[in-house]
Amino acid sequence: MEPVGEQLDARRAAEAVVHRLHGRGHVAYLAGGCVRDELLGEEPKDFDVATDARPGEVRGMFRRTAEVGAAFGVMLVREFGPTIEVATFRADGEYSDKRRPDSVEFSDAERDARRRDFTINALFIDPLGSGDDRVIDFVDGRRDLITRTLRAVGDPEKRLAEDHLRALRAVRFAARYGLGIDPATAGAIRRHASALSGVSRERIGGEIRRMLVHPSRARACELLHELRLARAVFGEVAEYDDAPVVGLEPGVSFIAALMGLLVARGHDPGSPDSGRVASVRRSLLLSNDERDGLRDGLGALRRLIVEWDGLGEASRKRLAAGAGFADAVALLGSIDAPRASAVRAEVARLGGRFGGIAPDPLIGGEDLIAMGLTPGPGFAEILDRVYDAQLEGRVSDARGALGLAGSLAGRGG
Repeated sequence: MEPVGEQLDARRAAEAVVHRLHGRGHVAYLAGGCVRDELLGEEPKDFDVATDARPGEVRGMFRRTAEVGAAFGVMLVREFGPTIEVATFRADGEYSDKRRPDSVEFSDAERDARRRDFTINALFIDPLGSGDDRVIDFVDGRRDLITRTLRAVGDPEKRLAEDHLRALRAVRFAARYGLGIDPATAGAIRRHASALSGVSRERIGGEIRRMLVHPSRARACELLHELRLARAVFGEVAEYDDAPVVGLEPGVSFIAALMGLLVARGHDPGSPDSGRVASVRRSLLLSNDERDGLRDGLGALRRLIVEWDGLGEASRKRLAAGAGFADAVALLGSIDAPRASAVRAEVARLGGRFGGIAPDPLIGGEDLIAMGLTPGPGFAEILDRVYDAQLEGRVSDARGALGLAGSLAGRGG
């Protein structure tokens, strides 16, 4: 029975949408990625519904809806809590802009399945059915799931020509789900590799982010090279070794993984030339924060490798508290695991000494002014030296800090 006035989890909300559509005489299925993930034993994140109901009919059946692409048959239904995307079955026209169809024609489930990119994404589930009959498969997608094969729907040349970004989607899906790529599909990807350079950098960057934050990132990087996509994505950076990516722990950030592509064996770790950083920024359309994070992380990595052993306690604490340190240590773990473990152990030890890694300063500029000092360039040096003394336990209270500041300013002990 369809729930009324109840907040549901995403799956139950999608099932409630299907139930109502069925009750009004329409065909409706769960569609796309949620079906793929469920059949692969993964936990779906989002649940989409495909139906023969037109957008206007969907709007009339649910109280809370929003249009996100009515011309393409897409509506959002929010009646049961989670937002469920409801798309009308369609067939696509030509893709003259290599991204979206010029026109769509509302159709049926089979034609809708046959316009999709890969067979594993072209399956439907009837959540109100039972047994094997629940899965609706017009493209042999179940067979490809069983054999762990990524295959384009229909003619792979046509699928790739419609939207060249599908080449990167193929890499992401194959890496994430451990799939082999059908030879005909792989051949089409290689032939269309150079055309990827015509895809917007924003879209390319989005796909690469998804690849690099997932634990399957190393396999994705391998496939980018195998399928001749690396140069189209990264430009000159594609010439460098991506070996450091292989040993990264599963939960590292996008920036740490990206650093792994810039740090090559045989080069000065953490110090690629600015041209390579600028190249990857352009290639992936990095934000200013991401650019700064990349530079900070690479700078911290270089200091960890080149300077760490010679740093005193205050300098180690400052580095550990600084920007980019966490990403640097994460990448160091894939380059030199024993060294990374030693750094982490030392940071943990320092965290228990003299107020921790980054305690609040005992004094500030206003205290120096109160002492009668004139603000100027020397203020920063005095405060830095006093803070170093605090980090090393040479001063432990404001009185001691003020006394040291006075000495540094030439006012005696």
